[in-house]
Amino acid sequence: MKINLNTFETSNYKNENLKKLKEVCDKFESEILNFYLKEAMDSKESLFPKSAGEKIYKSMYQENLSQEISGNFGYSKLLFDYLKQKI
Repeated sequence: MKINLNTFETSNYKNENLKKLKEVCDKFESEILNFYLKEAMDSKESLFPKSAGEKIYKSMYQENLSQEISGNFGYSKLLFDYLKQKI
């Protein structure tokens, strides 16, 4: 059985690029969700008590939450499916 190294290398290269593309798409979705969360949580009823660090805590919470839920809303998949055809 003869293995074509060029095909193997190309396959590995494409798989690595697809993996990186998926990560970037998830990060992009995370940024979109962070924007939505920022707008949704900008209310007078605060989740965190009023303090000097309120903005920092709120920002950290929103960023972490958006990273945790990214990849599940469909923006990432839609973008990934479109861009993977370009690789």
